[in-house]
Amino acid sequence: MSARTATAAATALKPLKLITRMMPQRHLPAGRIPVLPGIRLPAPVGPLKGSSPDATLGRIGSLEVRLARTVGEVKRAQELRYQVFYEEMSAIADAKTLLTRRDADAFDAICDHILVLDHDAMETKPFGKSRPKIVGTYRVLRQSVADRFDGFYTANEYDLAPLFARKPDLEFLELGRSCVLPPYRTKRTVELLWHGIWTYVLRHRIDVMIGCASLEGTDPRRLALPLSFLHHTAGASAEWAVRALPGRYVDMNRMGKESLDMRQALHALPPLVKGYLRLGAMIGDGAVVDHQFGTTDVCVIMPVAQLSQRHVNYYGADAGRHAA
Repeated sequence: MSARTATAAATALKPLKLITRMMPQRHLPAGRIPVLPGIRLPAPVGPLKGSSPDATLGRIGSLEVRLARTVGEVKRAQELRYQVFYEEMSAIADAKTLLTRRDADAFDAICDHILVLDHDAMETKPFGKSRPKIVGTYRVLRQSVADRFDGFYTANEYDLAPLFARKPDLEFLELGRSCVLPPYRTKRTVELLWHGIWTYVLRHRIDVMIGCASLEGTDPRRLALPLSFLHHTAGASAEWAVRALPGRYVDMNRMGKESLDMRQALHALPPLVKGYLRLGAMIGDGAVVDHQFGTTDVCVIMPVAQLSQRHVNYYGADAGRHAA
């Protein structure tokens, strides 16, 4: 997940619309694949290196969800992200991003990229053959891969080390950089995107999904209601506790539980966050303000074994609902 969420909606069992910004391009912690002049990034891991080119994750009608197969498809996903995050939403682009018109960072090279393609909307590149349009994307990073490159991007905001120390035998998956083009922000598209994630989780035997989700705005006082609601009703247990980094920590306990208007608080939450809560997600301790993207972020922890059985049954314990 990430620290920039641009939501137009999502629920878990019955997702509606979705634009999510989860891992924005910001400063990288020490040891994180630096982007320096003359330095080539490592070859992408996952579908671009050793995975089956037929790694389809699911279908609904003309829509297919699958992993990116080429570097070119990753670039097309980055172009989609730029269109949503920088042109439609409020992200601030640096000179390189403006020049390339792609939302890209060093982590793209080690992530898997889940794509939703519309086979009824074909594009023809100059002097090339037609190809289905990429209408949605999600970026995922497995811990077994992240450990080879010094960890997750979420560690830029939250101290994950104590959680990993308590759960050394579990495989974590970080979610981020998710977005859907405006005409495709429908239940069908987002449901297929989530089906792709669930299929990926099963194929790679993921134990825990983790990342950041965002609330619009950078003034925690104005977000006192939703932040306090999350603190009082969805705070992670000691077993799964994650805390914002010192110096970035923003107290979420801004209103007493007895003074919360629960209905109003739910209404104030981004649809994506409500979807995660329906799945059974927990929220880490402390929020983080991201001034570059105009958001306040919270850390989401979703152990697969604790996911809502209702939602697991909906997509299928074997991800068979929309299997190709």
